[in-house]
Amino acid sequence: MPLTLYLHPLASFCHKVLIALYDNGIPFSPVVVDFSDPGSAAAILDRWPVAKIPVLHDSAGDRTIPETTIIIEYLQDHYPGPRPLLPEDAGPRLDARLWDRFFDLHVSVPMQKIVTDRLRPEGDRDALGVAEAHRALDVSYGMIDAQLAGKTWATGSDFTIADCAAAPGLFFASIVHPFDGRYRNLEGYFERLMARPSFRRVLGEARPYFPMFPYRDAIPDRYLAP
Repeated sequence: MPLTLYLHPLASFCHKVLIALYDNGIPFSPVVVDFSDPGSAAAILDRWPVAKIPVLHDSAGDRTIPETTIIIEYLQDHYPGPRPLLPEDAGPRLDARLWDRFFDLHVSVPMQKIVTDRLRPEGDRDALGVAEAHRALDVSYGMIDAQLAGKTWATGSDFTIADCAAAPGLFFASIVHPFDGRYRNLEGYFERLMARPSFRRVLGEARPYFPMFPYRDAIPDRYLAP
């Protein structure tokens, strides 16, 4: 098969692309990248020296595609499946793009700030930055809750690229900054994401790696069950 995806099974941005692949049944070969292993890291550094995953390689034309949103758009253009993740019409397409970026930048980024800070030595932690990230998630949760009023998915009745971004971002964010029953629309949406077969598959593949997660002790028991 021509497509190879360089990834790590615990990385939320990798999950975003995996959801898109699984939701449309697109065949690919996964390559797990371990940046602590120079040999493993070299596989991705040769293709994308920025050293961020996921990265897609298409042997048909020897093309390397980085960045999650670009990868999903590339898949739709070159390996279309039965469920378009970017709407054809301009208005809905812009909405899907907007909320895709929103979930990446305003859910996943502050979530990752909280998570990665725990990996720092005690004396090097950024308490102010973590507090700001928690406040940012409060704002984001409120905006998402308002956006979801009367909607099944992030932008309406169709599952889009925005939902691919939302699922992993909200999954890990809900661990480090729980919803606490304050956002009825958001919580209902999150349960629909959790029930999506493509995301269930992604979580099943990630579950063996959960012990590596810095907030592993805060993972709810229901997330640990197959």
